[in-house]
Amino acid sequence: MSKLPHITTSIFSIMSQMANEHKAINLSQGFPNFSVDERLKNLTAKWAKEEIHQYLPMAGFPPLLEKITNLTFTSYGRKVNPITDVLVTAGATEGIFATIQALVYLKDEVIILDPSYDCYETPILLCNAIPKRIPLNTNFLPNWELIGATMNSKTRMIIINNPHNPTGRIWSENDFLQLEKLLELFPNILVLSDEVYEYITFENQHISVHHREKIRERSISVSSFGKSFHITGWKIGYLIAPEHLMKEIKKVHQFLVFSVNSLAQYAINDYMDLVEVSELGRFYQHKRDFFRNAISKTTFKLLPCEGSYFQIASYATFSKENDIDFTKRLVKEIGVAAIPLSPFYADAKQTQCIRFCFAKDAPTIIEATNRLLKL
Repeated sequence: MSKLPHITTSIFSIMSQMANEHKAINLSQGFPNFSVDERLKNLTAKWAKEEIHQYLPMAGFPPLLEKITNLTFTSYGRKVNPITDVLVTAGATEGIFATIQALVYLKDEVIILDPSYDCYETPILLCNAIPKRIPLNTNFLPNWELIGATMNSKTRMIIINNPHNPTGRIWSENDFLQLEKLLELFPNILVLSDEVYEYITFENQHISVHHREKIRERSISVSSFGKSFHITGWKIGYLIAPEHLMKEIKKVHQFLVFSVNSLAQYAINDYMDLVEVSELGRFYQHKRDFFRNAISKTTFKLLPCEGSYFQIASYATFSKENDIDFTKRLVKEIGVAAIPLSPFYADAKQTQCIRFCFAKDAPTIIEATNRLLKL
């Protein structure tokens, strides 16, 4: 008997496999196809020759923990304790899993805002807790009336994702004010804030739980070196949480992975002295604008993209197909792979929208949009 009977092969794996089979351009999975910074590669090569290949401390390489606290202060003006409040994780997914396993209990309710990334629900179910999946508004921003109506004495946690995957929307000041009002009514609810695209925002600045004095002491933030430094295959990220919460999370982390690989931590620690994460938004804004300009010549309608490296596009004006059939046809007939939006919803809601990843080099984007012009 399966603990997770409804879990099947993820849509990301399916679409990437189809892209390989049909030699399609893969704009589905969220990974860059351009080169990693040579400086980071050189640092990795240097450290690979040193004797640094044994276990590091469970919470992380101490100098790297210091660098994370400095980055948090520089970015958000928040001072955190590197010893008690920071944890290096084996990617953001492990951080999310460890957090939920540590802090959510039997029959607790956890609010998830759909469309949502697929790693949130599983650890909730493994806690024998109850995921309460609430749809965002049609503009893919929070429906605060519905969220408020769902919160109750059984609600243990709300998971927020900002900037948002898959839609690329970011929260406004008003969104956080609404959240803070609700949390005043329910003082035991925790906030798990998935901010892995925090440095990839464009016209409007990212607002983090680190900025919010009213809620940051009951929040766990999730960050990703993989997303920020274009090294998704390294699977390395970090959590920041107040000591009383982090103490419990570390207990789970210790028996999931114990510690994260030493080579990555040494290399990233040095690299953080060289790289300026504030430039990341401009770097990806150029790619977003290039992609939007190219795809605007097609029949797709582009929705707002305020952050992340994903672009939502509607095909409602030229096809009535469901999004899974449409994306499969896109791979087979046009040679471009995208991700349908319905798997991000609990009820497989049809929006006739799909997600493209524009973290690609210019020739890839040009060839993909040339193919899409055939629709």
